[in-house]
Amino acid sequence: MRIAVFPGDGIGPEVTGEAVKVLQAAAARFGLSFSFEQGVVGGAAIDAAGHPLPPDVLRQARLVDAVLFGAVGGPKWDNLPMEIRPEQAILGLRRELDLYANLRPAFTFPALLDRSPLRREVLGDGIDILIVRETTAGSYFGLPKGPQEYAGVARTVDTCSYTDAEIERVVRRGFEYARQRRKLLHSVEKANVMATGRRWREIATALGQEYPDVKLQHMYADNCAMQLVLWPRQFDVIVCDNTFGDILSDEASAIGCGLGLAPSATLGTGGAVYEPIHGTAPDIAGTGKANPIAAILTAAMLLRYSAGREEAAAAVERAVAQVLAAGARTADLAPRGEAYLSTTDMGDRIAAAVATA
Repeated sequence: MRIAVFPGDGIGPEVTGEAVKVLQAAAARFGLSFSFEQGVVGGAAIDAAGHPLPPDVLRQARLVDAVLFGAVGGPKWDNLPMEIRPEQAILGLRRELDLYANLRPAFTFPALLDRSPLRREVLGDGIDILIVRETTAGSYFGLPKGPQEYAGVARTVDTCSYTDAEIERVVRRGFEYARQRRKLLHSVEKANVMATGRRWREIATALGQEYPDVKLQHMYADNCAMQLVLWPRQFDVIVCDNTFGDILSDEASAIGCGLGLAPSATLGTGGAVYEPIHGTAPDIAGTGKANPIAAILTAAMLLRYSAGREEAAAAVERAVAQVLAAGARTADLAPRGEAYLSTTDMGDRIAAAVATA
């Protein structure tokens, strides 16, 4: 496989390097062959080429089998116009490669259950939720967008727009993943107040006839946000639009073990991009305090969805669980005042554990 590595900004290069290390360990154990190609995106690309997603980097992304993406952004570029901010690197990849389905697992490790903000009687033995978020339409991409004047009054507009095909393809993904798991799908929208939500519900209901083995439940987005903290174990797969998916997936990750351990994959017709969901954390960049586990678990998703090697993906996930169970902690996970592993030390331990996990 050809994998493009776009490390990004802040802690992005540090944690992405550890993800590559673990991919190499998985390749050695399972007889895989990876070639890694570097590319510059985000703020680093703005500094070097004047654009967060230079044309040559986009061409590179089109030619490889998968993209391993770090985090982008930082205070240095906060005041740039919206169209050239670092975040346009990931938005541009989603748009140009038609990556319409963002997969955000939210789960708990037994060794870290006490770190969840929820009480144990609510959390139980933990959660295992997959949120499928639409990522190429909705209010993030709809037009018109921005400042306008209407009847002499200044206003600012974000348009939420979906075609039937855009809804159908991501909801169908939700059904397919639910069929592979516990056969329960929650379709989340705001059909009570939004026209796009009503159409979303109609299409999900119609598709449900094709998946009689999957139980479909409709839920309003605000109720879903509440239910995630009241009774998170009721959920298996959740499918929702771009905006609601963005919000609910962060909430679910925080209920689990936090953003430092939360991976994601964005899949579609033109490739696949794998990225941890945390930010660039410029305040700790270069200090060795960054937690690489989210990036490493993102690499596991690459093994599962692009390489098609479930056994290798599962080995990486088991390796992470084993290292955590043995007491290894990075700075964000260690109790105050106690010793912790550096970014590279945690990556080394997990890579070594892959050989036997």
